[in-house]
Amino acid sequence: MKPIIKIENLCFGYYPDRSIFDNLCLTVIEKEFWAIAGPNGVGKTTLLNLLCGLLKAKHGRVEVESKNISAYTARKLAQKIAIVRQEFAPLFDFKVREIVSMARIPYLGTFGFEQKADYEKIEEAFELTGTSELAARKFGGLSSGERQRVLIAKALAQDTPILFFDEPTSFLDLKHQVQIYDLLRKMQLEKNKTVLAVTHDINLAVQYCDKTLLLGEHCIFQYGITEEVLRREQIEKIFNVSIYTSAAEGKEYFIPVGKYGKKKDV
Repeated sequence: MKPIIKIENLCFGYYPDRSIFDNLCLTVIEKEFWAIAGPNGVGKTTLLNLLCGLLKAKHGRVEVESKNISAYTARKLAQKIAIVRQEFAPLFDFKVREIVSMARIPYLGTFGFEQKADYEKIEEAFELTGTSELAARKFGGLSSGERQRVLIAKALAQDTPILFFDEPTSFLDLKHQVQIYDLLRKMQLEKNKTVLAVTHDINLAVQYCDKTLLLGEHCIFQYGITEEVLRREQIEKIFNVSIYTSAAEGKEYFIPVGKYGKKKDV
């Protein structure tokens, strides 16, 4: 396996007197599933924006497939990275098929017409995500779980080796959270995708992710094998919260408990 994303001495801040990242270094190997975890405001979404070229680092280097990200055109980078945002609200109430078809824009020729290969990628994405029956429906009329599966279908139709997700299970119930992570894991294992997912749910990260980047305040970061990074003492320190642990199927899971939590019932 070879590196697919490499971050060297990355420094960034929105204000001159406040840095979010200070000499962040990280190497992602192809076909890995990474969680990016940490409290609110430590730069998880900002990091995704730096990695997909929407923000420019103050210092340091980001490489995608051994090439500096600044050397990519927007079109070429869109053939390497697909991103599913936490919120997606199209200006018009497009049908689902129209939403998913937008993923093929980076590949369209001079006249902008879809070819056979484009239609095949779109249909494959529908099949993989189980959204074929939604294709003719309006995107705005879907449930939260359906919308998220459609947006994942759009990312898959983009046919990139790298998939970014910004809190893919926000606002979803337990059943749909597991279904989404099952789907992401399936894409990694069966389609050889490299997956990076920003998440607040460290228990899902423990269950599904090979490695984790844990971000904290004051430019603190730690990364490595998920079970080695997500430890009780580290989570309590980073999130400033008391944690109870519970083991299941050989993995340790975490339960945050507040001052007035029913501690005796845990």
